[in-house]
Amino acid sequence: MKIGPVPDHRSREGGALVYPVYSRRSRGLSVGINLFPDRKRCSFDCPYCEVFPFETDIVFSAAVMKAALASCLREAAENGETIRDICFSGNGEPALSPDFPEALRTAGALRDEFAAEAKLVLITNGTGLLDDSGFSFLSAAAKRGLEIWLKLDAGTEAWYGEMNRSGIPFGRLAGAFRAFAASGTPFTLQTMLCRINGALPPPEEEAAWLELAAALASGKSGLRSVHIYGKARPAPEDPLAEAAPREALDRRAALLNNILKNAGTAARAEVFY
Repeated sequence: MKIGPVPDHRSREGGALVYPVYSRRSRGLSVGINLFPDRKRCSFDCPYCEVFPFETDIVFSAAVMKAALASCLREAAENGETIRDICFSGNGEPALSPDFPEALRTAGALRDEFAAEAKLVLITNGTGLLDDSGFSFLSAAAKRGLEIWLKLDAGTEAWYGEMNRSGIPFGRLAGAFRAFAASGTPFTLQTMLCRINGALPPPEEEAAWLELAAALASGKSGLRSVHIYGKARPAPEDPLAEAAPREALDRRAALLNNILKNAGTAARAEVFY
C-alpha cells in the first residue's frame, strides 16, 4: 500500500505535523514537517503564499511528530518508495520555532534509520540569521548536512515590500545573507518570480537582484545552486499574485547563469515552473 502523498501542501492546514507530498523542486516524494499546526506563524506576509487562513487547537508535540514521521518513513521503506527529502516548511518560518532544533535532531535520526539517502531540507526566509545564535545554529547544521534553501525574492526595498511585506528592513536581511554566504556555509538560493498586481519585476529590480545574487556567489561562498520558481498553487489573495510567463523565469535564469559562469563559480540556476 502506498503512503498516499497529497498533490499539494493543504493537508498541513488541518493540523498535520507530518505530510507526504510530491514536490517539483525535490523532483519526487518529500515528507514535510510542520512546526505550526495551530495557525500560520511567519515573519513574512507574501501575497503568493499558499497557506490559507485556518486555526486549530492542536499544539506541536515532539513525541507526536516523532511517531508520525517514523510511521511515514517506515511505511515508505516497506513499500520500496524513494523519499527524496524530509523538509521543514509548513505553516510559516520553521527557524522561528523553539521546537526546530529538537525536531531537526529527531528527523535526522529517523532519516538515518529508515531513509538514509533522503536529504534534510530547511526552506527558510532567512530571518533566523538575524541573531547570532540562529546564525550559528543554522551554519553548524548546514555543515553537518542540512540543506538550507534561503529565500531571496527581491533585490530592492521596493520589490521586497511587494513580494514579502515584512517589517524587517530589506537592508538588514540582505546584510545577514551576505555574512552567511561569506562564512562559506553551503546553501541554495531560492527566488519566487511572479506578477504582482499584474506586473513583473521592473528592470531596475531585476538588475539589483542579479547584482545581489552574484555577490552572494562570490569569494568563498558556499552557494551550491539557485532555484528560480514560479507560482503554481492557489493562494488566499489571488489574483494579487499571478504566475509569471515561463519566458520570464527562463530569462532570469539565463542572465544569472551567464554572470555565474563568467565569475568562475560552479553554482547554476535551475527553473521550476
